[in-house]
Amino acid sequence: MKKVIFMGKCGCGKTTLCQKLHAENLEYKKTQAIDNYENAIDTPGEYIENRSYYRALIVTSVDADVIALIQDCTEEENYFPPAFASIFPKEVIGIITKIDLSNSEEEIIKAEEALINAGAQRIFKISTMESIGIKELEEYLK
Repeated sequence: MKKVIFMGKCGCGKTTLCQKLHAENLEYKKTQAIDNYENAIDTPGEYIENRSYYRALIVTSVDADVIALIQDCTEEENYFPPAFASIFPKEVIGIITKIDLSNSEEEIIKAEEALINAGAQRIFKISTMESIGIKELEEYLK
């Protein structure tokens, strides 16, 4: 399986997705530092929320095969600047999380547009809690 690094703001579902992909119990925990899984790297949300930490994301991404930008569709704010993916010389995908909690299709479309503008080459729409889109993501990472 390809190793993936998850980047996104606090609370967007990075840790829960890591737990799901590694068949661990889903339990909330705040990621305080970079957390390595067998096939994933979980990064603190503060690393994308504060531009001064972009260097930490760039350095840590060296150990990954795929960069995954995570956008919670229930959030109005987007922390990925246009062409953000261009700083990584690797494949970049976008993952829209919490689609089961979305109030409208417009929220999901807005999240998708944000990820495309950031440079994501392929978009996955998932719900970790409802297991929607997880199999497609797992197949892609194989």
